[in-house]
Amino acid sequence: MLPVIMLSWVFIVKQSSSVSRYRFAIFLSFLFIVTNTISRIVLTVMAVQKNSLSPIDLGYSFFSGILYDLATLSYVLIPILLWLTLIPLRWRDNHIWKISGWIFSIVAAYALVILAVSEWVFWAEFESRFNFIAVDYLVYTNEVIGNIRESYPLLTWLSLCVVASLILVIAISRLPFLNRWGHIPRRQALLALLIVQLLVNLAITGQTKDLRENRYANELAGSGLYSLFYAFNNNELNYRHFYQTEDDSSTNTVIRQQLATPDAHFMTASGNDVSREIKHIGAERHLNVVLISVESLSADYLGKFGNKQGLTPNLDQLADTGMLFTRLYATGNRTVRGLEALSLAVPPTPGQSIVRRPNNESLFSLASVFNNKGYDSSFLYGGYGTFDNMNYFFANNGYNVKDRLELKSNQITHENIWGVADEDLYNMALRDFDETSKQGKPFFAHIMTTSNHRPYSFPENRIDLPNGTREAAVKYTDWAIGNFIKQASQRKWYKDTVFVIVADHCASSAGKTDLPVERYHIPLLVWSPAHLPAQKVDRLMSQIDIAPTLLGLLNFTYTSNFMGVDVFATPQGPQRAFIATYQGLGYLTSDRLVILRPRKQPEIQALETPVAKTAKSNAELVKEAIAWYQFSSDAFSQGRMKLKH
Repeated sequence: MLPVIMLSWVFIVKQSSSVSRYRFAIFLSFLFIVTNTISRIVLTVMAVQKNSLSPIDLGYSFFSGILYDLATLSYVLIPILLWLTLIPLRWRDNHIWKISGWIFSIVAAYALVILAVSEWVFWAEFESRFNFIAVDYLVYTNEVIGNIRESYPLLTWLSLCVVASLILVIAISRLPFLNRWGHIPRRQALLALLIVQLLVNLAITGQTKDLRENRYANELAGSGLYSLFYAFNNNELNYRHFYQTEDDSSTNTVIRQQLATPDAHFMTASGNDVSREIKHIGAERHLNVVLISVESLSADYLGKFGNKQGLTPNLDQLADTGMLFTRLYATGNRTVRGLEALSLAVPPTPGQSIVRRPNNESLFSLASVFNNKGYDSSFLYGGYGTFDNMNYFFANNGYNVKDRLELKSNQITHENIWGVADEDLYNMALRDFDETSKQGKPFFAHIMTTSNHRPYSFPENRIDLPNGTREAAVKYTDWAIGNFIKQASQRKWYKDTVFVIVADHCASSAGKTDLPVERYHIPLLVWSPAHLPAQKVDRLMSQIDIAPTLLGLLNFTYTSNFMGVDVFATPQGPQRAFIATYQGLGYLTSDRLVILRPRKQPEIQALETPVAKTAKSNAELVKEAIAWYQFSSDAFSQGRMKLKH
């Protein structure tokens, strides 16, 4: 049906008179196609630097891309064609009309150029067209614009965009056929527009283009503006509406079987209630717990995972004397996904993170367990916690919340648009811990850092690398953690404290496939030399398993509603992990990855370097993947994640 769109478009612009009512629409159409084609060429050059594209991939990307550009253009032109249809034709002789037309042309060109450049910047960071992340960035303009201003020569770029816009307007306006095209009867124009819109809505969705195995080819085949609005309209996905489902009783059985560890006793005999009493023999250890979720710390930055750049000497030393978990995977590619997994211990649900969803209050959380044990629980963030709804979420789920607003100017060594330097955040935490310790209460604190984020700026004279690169930010992040541990060691509460250091997600989650497994691999260190033995734990696990594993190390007896498990509760551990984008839902085992996508059959990928063979068949793994994602999505939407009183 897509070729019909092009034929209808030709019908709109067919010339018939020297007086052109629709000249501006034709001009804008060419401007739109030219800027989008140039943008696609630039993005293609950026893509081939990372992954090869076959001639078929390239041809498909540009052919499909033109169709998506035309479809997007049909939406853009709706108000313009309506306006040009309604105004009297005699207005075109008015000087005000002509001047206004030039101004509007330049503004339109400038907007399209800015859109193209924004796509290039977004691609450089995420190797993707505009998506869910871009929608979030439109909401939090202060942080995003500040980040761009601090990361790039913004004034120079904006000036160059003005020049490019003027060149485009002058060049396209001089095309000789523009004055001959565009005059058709108004009824025919409106009818053609209606036909085009009906065909576009029937023939195209955000996923129609995804026909190639190469993810980059599919991304290039789209249109940035279309992708942005598609992501905006699909930010929350009802699992049962978009994904393959299983019978509820079968799903409940699968989940209960996987949560049935020797230390757990289910509160009900069957059904969708996974509440269970976790029992441990012996006394509980009410140690202080400091959980540090580090911004964008991929496992491959650590020396312990083979990095030769010497970026993480402090973390590598902590790994030698603590517990290093080598096969941990992040649930997603955004900070809110990591925060969701660490605090709620639930698999990712399709669409937006629970942290940012309505009705996310009074959920069963890690803080709720600690609070029941008499702890003081807090969430400490170096930026403004209104970003991504963090303050609201944590404040309504058992945490005392503090962000950069708590800091006075003389307590800030360095700051950028994302937050204060990690060392300033840790100093705030130390003051809080000292105060809580004086009250004789154990404390649990979740600290979320920001320094390892573009623009990668931090205080001078801390490390031997200059500001501005990811590697330097990683090294500073490591220095700040080492300095924090050193300062903490001077406190009385230090010897009775467990430090948990984990990434929220990797530095980049983009790859040749939709869910590149290696881009979800993150480090986890649990360090308390006086209480926990040094060891390397090689069991496959997910971020959702950290909370129950930590509580197991503390020997806690408690009632759990977590969907993660203590990896030490069974000899082999869970041996599965969850990795996801906002639409692609991955279920990872030691040798295969099951991927669930909206309106598609489950896909099974064999891992290139499997750690071990899984005895289960493909059908069994698909059933488990569906069960987990269906169950967790229902649990949130039906209120089953709420605290039970």
